Amino acid sequence: MLSEFSLIDRFFARRARITPRAVLGIGDDCALFAPSAGEMLAISTDMLVEGRHFLADVDPHALGHKALAVNLSDLAAMGAKPQAFTLALALPQAREEWLAAFSEGMFEIAERFDCELVGGDTTGGPLNICITVFGEVPPQLALRRDAAQPGDDIWVSGTLGDARAGLGVLRQEWSVDAGDAATFCRALERPEPRVALGLALRGHARSALDISDGLAGDLLHILERSRVNATVDVDAVPRSAALRRLPSDLQRRCTLAGGDDYELCFTAPAAARAAIEAAGYSVAVPVTRIGTISALQNAAAEPAISWHDAAGMPLTLTLQGFDHFHAN
Repeated sequence: MLSEFSLIDRFFARRARITPRAVLGIGDDCALFAPSAGEMLAISTDMLVEGRHFLADVDPHALGHKALAVNLSDLAAMGAKPQAFTLALALPQAREEWLAAFSEGMFEIAERFDCELVGGDTTGGPLNICITVFGEVPPQLALRRDAAQPGDDIWVSGTLGDARAGLGVLRQEWSVDAGDAATFCRALERPEPRVALGLALRGHARSALDISDGLAGDLLHILERSRVNATVDVDAVPRSAALRRLPSDLQRRCTLAGGDDYELCFTAPAAARAAIEAAGYSVAVPVTRIGTISALQNAAAEPAISWHDAAGMPLTLTLQGFDHFHAN
């Protein structure tokens, strides 16, 4: 039977020495490392709970990938370069086959983004994965949520909605052909953090975040922090060929209110359009302009999103992003 320390050594510590970045990593009370000269640490924590963020029968290799990917996505949204992470893992039981697949999935993406595991904790309990990730970014280039300005364009990367469609397939909310089902489920289980795009947007974009809880809810976070409004062309929101085969009302539900996309939503001045398109091209990630930032009517007004279609006709939509305390 695996003990706590044999589990850590066998499945995590032996794979953790990716770089010599940390002066002291796994095996002591704390890890010791420092940011490079002229850089600030960017730190983010995400928790994945069975039954809330993933289904009980999810592939553990995919879960290992996603657990770190969603944290790397936060660094991407800040324009930060990944450096290291910690892992806290609660397990109902220490099954060697599950741990081998989970750790393999996690370390594959960690090595691809040169991000070093430097510590953490394990315990028994309901399956819960909590990762804290550390990155570096020059303070003047950090992409913050509070920097959007009236006149800015609103952009998104990649396509939206496939992950929510994948959840619908797994929940049997709707049926699609096998090829589209595979596309949707891969988007849900193996998101790709846009780290390279986040770095390429430094000096061009003003504000950014990653779309984890749905465009409607997440864009509102930028508006609230920046004290501005937004107008969005619903028909301009990019979607995959597979999603376009779903009914139009379902497409809107998935692209605007679905979660787990982990694409970037960001704003930039209109004068930067060519630079933004070049940034996306340089890292092979499509970027799409979907709307505009505008000023509040008065200082006491609440920030809001105005939705319209491609013809400019206003749309009345009732949309709500993912709520971690209520099932969607």
